[in-house]
Amino acid sequence: MSPTTTTTTYTPPPLPPPFTNSPALLLAQGAEGRLYKTNFLTSSTLAALKVRPSKPYRHPILDSRLTRQRILQEARCLVKLSREDVPVPGLLALDVECDVVDNNNDSGGSSNWAAWLLMEWVEGIVVRQVVDRWEKWVKAREKKAVVVDDADGNSGDDAEIKRSQRELCALLRRIGAVVGAMHKAGIVHGDLTTSNLMLRPVGGATADAEAVAVPTSTSIAQDAELQILEHPSLEGEIVLIDFGLAAQSIQDEDRAVDLYVLERAFGSSHPRTERFFEEVLKGYAVSYKGANVVLKRLEQVRLRGRKRSMIG
Repeated sequence: MSPTTTTTTYTPPPLPPPFTNSPALLLAQGAEGRLYKTNFLTSSTLAALKVRPSKPYRHPILDSRLTRQRILQEARCLVKLSREDVPVPGLLALDVECDVVDNNNDSGGSSNWAAWLLMEWVEGIVVRQVVDRWEKWVKAREKKAVVVDDADGNSGDDAEIKRSQRELCALLRRIGAVVGAMHKAGIVHGDLTTSNLMLRPVGGATADAEAVAVPTSTSIAQDAELQILEHPSLEGEIVLIDFGLAAQSIQDEDRAVDLYVLERAFGSSHPRTERFFEEVLKGYAVSYKGANVVLKRLEQVRLRGRKRSMIG
């Protein structure tokens, strides 16, 4: 006799009003909230909806205060940066406490609450994906150069890689300039990684094109590792996103920690790009007049980080 198996139908998390009847695509779900792609007022106006649901494991009063504080802090940071012309998603609407009916509850649907933030939709691609594709392209080009050098003794790929490196350095300087503008406005991000940076294409360019493998010869085409990827576009405007951990601060220590977190992100996620991180600091120094003090403080933060890594 075969064992009895039971299956349960997954019900998506409920949306807060007034989005209960709106089309919404769940893009990401984390410990603190959920991110949806939806629309605002008209079906042609896209928007990003960030929902912070209540936490049943926390005391209701404490939970309400924490969630309200974090949503309002994020909203204030977005508004302040928008006024200072720093490229961030525009704030469209928010609600710090609204009723949500959770049909997943065993009691048959209980009333709960959530806070939400509606922001401008940013077209483009996450910088982390752009840099990942660039590193894969460089790796493939280097392998191709080895094969061609062995066969002909000459290759033009070195010049192409160097030209692409200059484009990457320009991208990194634009990142540094945007971070400097944010710090100049008195805001620290709190989670400054390449996953929280968007590359918004300028004009009709599409930065989100998938990389296409192109065989250059019969022998190379037979080896999947030597297929050459299409060069990713590095052009576009840098947009800062996800200010859930952001705060208003004018402390050089906080600004240095922001830069250190970004540097560590490059070291852990982008090993081929890490050596170009100084370009970020160059762009930062041009954009922010107080950069010299912050960069000196960054050296101290680095030393503390290395000491912590050694001790464990």
